[in-house]
Amino acid sequence: MEHVPPPPAEELALLDRELAQLDARRAHLLTRRAWLVGVLRAQAPSAPHWGPPAGRPPGQPWGLPPQPKAPSAPRSAQNVLLTLGGLLLTVAAVAFTLVSWGSMGIAGRSAVLALVTVAALAAPAVLLRRKLAATAEALAALALVLTLLDAYAVHAVAAPETDGLAFTAGASAVLAALWAAYGLALGKLHLPLPAAVVLVQWPLLLGAWAAGAPAIVVGWALLATAVLDGAVALWGKGLGVRVTAGIGLAVMGSAALLVGLAESMTADGPLQAVLPGALLLTAAVAALAGARHAPNGFAQVGGAVAGLAAVAAVGGVLRSAVPGTWQVPAYLLCGLALLYVVRVRLPQGAGRGVLLAAGAVVAGALVWALPPVAAVVLGPVTLVAEVWTGAPEGFRGALGESMAWSRLAGAPVVLAVVAGGLAAAYRWWPSLVRTAAPLLSPGVRVRGAAGAGALVLGWGTLLLAAATLGVPYPAALALETALVAGLLAVAVRGVGVGSGSGSGSAESAGEGTGGSGTAGNVGNVGGPGTAGAAWAGGSAGTAGAGGSTWAGGGRGSSVGAGVGGGGWSAVTVSALVVAVGGAVSVGLLSLATEAATYAVFGALLVLFAGAALQSRAVVAQAVFAVAAVVWGTALTGCAAASLGLAPHEAAPLLLVVPALTVALGARLRLHPVALPVELAGALGALVAVGLAVREAPFLALVLALCGVLAAGAAVRPERRPVAGYVAAVLFVAATWVRLAASEVSAPEAYTLPVTVPALVIGVLRRRKDPEASSWTAYGPGLAATLLPSLAVAWTDPDWLRPLLLGVAALVITLLGAKYRLQALLLLGGAVLALDTLHELAPYVVQVAGALPRWLPPALAGLLLLAVGATYEQRLRDARRLKDIVGRMR
Repeated sequence: MEHVPPPPAEELALLDRELAQLDARRAHLLTRRAWLVGVLRAQAPSAPHWGPPAGRPPGQPWGLPPQPKAPSAPRSAQNVLLTLGGLLLTVAAVAFTLVSWGSMGIAGRSAVLALVTVAALAAPAVLLRRKLAATAEALAALALVLTLLDAYAVHAVAAPETDGLAFTAGASAVLAALWAAYGLALGKLHLPLPAAVVLVQWPLLLGAWAAGAPAIVVGWALLATAVLDGAVALWGKGLGVRVTAGIGLAVMGSAALLVGLAESMTADGPLQAVLPGALLLTAAVAALAGARHAPNGFAQVGGAVAGLAAVAAVGGVLRSAVPGTWQVPAYLLCGLALLYVVRVRLPQGAGRGVLLAAGAVVAGALVWALPPVAAVVLGPVTLVAEVWTGAPEGFRGALGESMAWSRLAGAPVVLAVVAGGLAAAYRWWPSLVRTAAPLLSPGVRVRGAAGAGALVLGWGTLLLAAATLGVPYPAALALETALVAGLLAVAVRGVGVGSGSGSGSAESAGEGTGGSGTAGNVGNVGGPGTAGAAWAGGSAGTAGAGGSTWAGGGRGSSVGAGVGGGGWSAVTVSALVVAVGGAVSVGLLSLATEAATYAVFGALLVLFAGAALQSRAVVAQAVFAVAAVVWGTALTGCAAASLGLAPHEAAPLLLVVPALTVALGARLRLHPVALPVELAGALGALVAVGLAVREAPFLALVLALCGVLAAGAAVRPERRPVAGYVAAVLFVAATWVRLAASEVSAPEAYTLPVTVPALVIGVLRRRKDPEASSWTAYGPGLAATLLPSLAVAWTDPDWLRPLLLGVAALVITLLGAKYRLQALLLLGGAVLALDTLHELAPYVVQVAGALPRWLPPALAGLLLLAVGATYEQRLRDARRLKDIVGRMR
């Protein structure tokens, strides 16, 4: 709707009525305000003047008295006077010190210093009564410094022969007591009590040091100081006092624990380790007692310190009684004993701290035991440089003698104990959760992590035990292969094995419906049915009709089958990863002898292929199938080495596995595992090309065979868009390599017979299908001649070939522009530009050499300026050119 304003006379009358209403409302409010002010004045005669509403400050509401400006407080003037007086006294003291101090003896100086100290101590009490807290704090700080100087004066006058450390210890105790009493007497001062806490840190420590006490006595002194700090931190007065005491507790307690730990680690026998153990146990008891009364976060820290101190105390005694290789297991047993805290009634924070200490001890033991496992797994890498040189002397011989295996006998025990504990927790998880309920409530993920840890550590235990025991080489191979088989079984069982059921069998009718297995997984029975739940809770897959099942047989194909249930567990993932890693390790270990290599590689091929057939999880199938392809390729390479073939001669033999993957891909068709299998085979083909690259004839043969395999894959509609172009490229590359190997100087004699029929076929196709792309119709034929001729022209010193090639490229470019054919325009233009660049390059170099050196940068700058000045226009031109070329066929 369109708004039509009223006539001016009508609008003016409307505004006058609104203003009159506002004036009436204001008069009513002013009358009401005057009555309220009169009532307030009658109730409070001394109330401030209630001024009229005019001239009120912005934001000041009517009906409230205006806020009067606060006059200058007399306290501020007093503070100024006191500050000036303090400055004058300071100047006078400095003048006295510089002029008259030197004429006084030490006794006179001490007397003056004592009088000033007494005055400084008394002044804060007076200042606090006058509410001058800041000035009182400043004078209290001055008094603190003066008391320290007084202590020095007493030592210089009254006890000059006393030992400095002993006197400092006594003086710090006296000053701590003095300042504690002073702070408690003047409770409003914030500085004296924290200063007393700082001073109380030194009496015991300096006293033990002055007495020449042994380290264990110093440790006890530190511990006693830390206990006092803890008490002050828990029950001290004021935040500053508690924070200062907490810092002292951390410093002194850490020092006491370090002293006790050092003495325990260096003890020569159990009796010598008892005293440090007693120190550490006392520290543990004190930390646990403090944790009972501390807030939750600090309680956890206290519980953790108590647990670690107890382990260090008891473990130190056990350490000194066992051989060196069993010291870490001794500490581990003490750490595991801390888990009994779940049955002791402790506050939640303290109990969690003790459990954290147990976990820290277990983690430290694993840090000590896991590097040897890494040495066992990675040790066979050295055999890559000594392939088939003979069986080593036992398992240790294959791993090398860099590790002192005889000193690592306790490492397998550590791994076995931790693995057993994790396995027990995984097996009896509900009971564990009920027992630990007062302290912890671990979730399902923790259980999965425990199971995965038990699996990995159990595998490492067996490998490390075999290395430390020095088992024979064949036994080590058999053990590692068996472990890989067991891990694969766990992985396959974890992802589940589906089973199909339906109205008809897959082999006969192919009408079955993909049912769910033990974990809700999809079976491999084909037919037009609906599959079960997809992997990791995804969408349900749909069984497609036609093709073949993964396990072979039947006419149906379960496409989009996945793992049902809630996804993979940590145990399954760990088993899969460790199985692959263990397979690589045992494969490297088998390289010592030819027979062992064939046996292990063949066994791994069978194991991974069988796992791929049994599993129904797409990801697991892909991993297992790819691993099987890799081991098959390695086995083929071993066969070539046994036949004594050179690397380039072995290249065609390596294409056997890629050929099998292409055939298997045709069998699997739309199965999700088909693509990873074919890509793994393509990787093997790439290795074959790399082996043959030094011999051009063999390289041409390998490229041609790879082209055949790509063409075979391109027969399938789902692979045609990529494999078709790859096959064409490989065939062309094989042709060029073959021509180069035959030292052909005129490739046109071989390429033109291919180009002419190809262009004729392209013309016929364009007549039949005008919408066909020019790249499909003319691209292969033109590239077959133009590209080899361009490569030869760049190395041809004569002028005839570049001239003919340029003329042909120019004609092709003009035809592409006239008939709007993208392939002719771009391919011909690119060849023409490169050919022209090759012919003009020598002259350009000569001209550039004759020009001044400043001219090329100047020209480049002018070019950039021109482009920048017309940037928008050039951008529009580029977009227009792109659109024109894009509309071409």
